[in-house]
Amino acid sequence: MESYVPLLVGWIGVFAPCALGAVGSIIGCTRGGQAAVGAALELEGGYGRYIGVSAMPSSQSIYGIVVTYMMNDMGVTYYSGPGLFGVGVLTGIALMTSAMMQGSCCASSINVSKSKPEVFGLSIAPAAIVEGFAVFVLIFALLVIRDVPTEAAAPTPDPTVVEAGEMDDIDAVDPEETPEPIEEPAPVE
Repeated sequence: MESYVPLLVGWIGVFAPCALGAVGSIIGCTRGGQAAVGAALELEGGYGRYIGVSAMPSSQSIYGIVVTYMMNDMGVTYYSGPGLFGVGVLTGIALMTSAMMQGSCCASSINVSKSKPEVFGLSIAPAAIVEGFAVFVLIFALLVIRDVPTEAAAPTPDPTVVEAGEMDDIDAVDPEETPEPIEEPAPVE
C-alpha cells in the first residue's frame, strides 16, 4: 500500500505560509489596532496615522500568499512533499511570529507617540526592523523552494564499486607487460 503521508505533509507545507502568516497578521493588527483606538480616545486629532501604523503587520499575510503561490506552482509529489512541508511550516512560523512581534512594536510606537508626538518617526523604527526580517524570510523561502526535489533523484553509481559479473567483460592485463610509449606527432612546418 502506498503511503500518502508525503502528499499530506506536502499540502500542509504549501498552505502553511499563507495560513500562519494570516494568523500572525490578525494578532499583530489587533494589537496595533487596540493601541490606535486607545489613542483616538485620548487625543483630539491627528490619530489617523496610528490607524496606518496598526496595519503594518498585514504585510506578512501577503508574503505568505506569495510563498504559497510559488510552492503550489511547483506541485506536490511524493518526493517534494517533505521538502515543501519543511520550508512551508518554518516560513509560516517565522511570518506569524514576525507579524505578532511587529504588532507589539506598533502598539508601543503608538503609545509613546501619543504622549510625545515628535518621536513618532523614530518610534516606528523597531516595527520596520521586524518587517525587514519578514522580508528576509520571504526571500530565503523563495530561494530554497527551487531546491526542493520534485522527482526521485537517479542514483549515481559509485565508480569504486564493481558489481559481480562486470569483470567478465574486461580484458585481462598482464602486470609484467609494459605499455608501448606514445609517439609525439611530428611538428608541422
